[in-house]
Amino acid sequence: MTAERTTRRRMSTEQRREQLLSVGAKLFAQSPYGDVWIERVAEIAGVSRGLLYHYFPNKRDFFAAVVRRESERMLRLTAATPGIPVREQLGAGLDTFLGYVAAHAEGFRAFHRAESAGDPAVRTAYRDGLAAQEQQILAALAADPEITGRLPEPAALRLAVRGWLAFLVAVCLDWLDEQELTREQVRDLCARALLGALAGQP
Repeated sequence: MTAERTTRRRMSTEQRREQLLSVGAKLFAQSPYGDVWIERVAEIAGVSRGLLYHYFPNKRDFFAAVVRRESERMLRLTAATPGIPVREQLGAGLDTFLGYVAAHAEGFRAFHRAESAGDPAVRTAYRDGLAAQEQQILAALAADPEITGRLPEPAALRLAVRGWLAFLVAVCLDWLDEQELTREQVRDLCARALLGALAGQP
């Protein structure tokens, strides 16, 4: 898929920044980090290279900003509602998340390309995003009195959640490429996997 050049128009600072990040997400989703040129981002966005560098000093900072943007989106969409049991929220939460994955496939792919970027700052932004997702899930579980007494001990629980997040990412990336399962089937598969991972020790 080839990104098309956008028509230059007046935008607010925030609108322009969002536009540049959207273009970057598409390019980084399509190509490895080393194959994306910052000049190409400016060309597609219809801005000068100097203006792009006004927002982002270099490619590393630009890609890190793309990664943080997608991480913040995912955190907002998957935030638990206080006072409602996790089991009751799980299906709806996964459905919302999968809707995001389908609607923002470029950003989701770009986020998960960051680990292989080779740049320490970009990898740090990616790992910080994953750690924030992990902590958000752990906090929701800790706040649910219905299941806290049946969860594995803390170290095992952290590993279970971390492993489930890796499973979720692998399933979503494959789903985007193959589309062999419906969204509902993917949701149910991931829900069962999490509930199994959180089961107490035998």
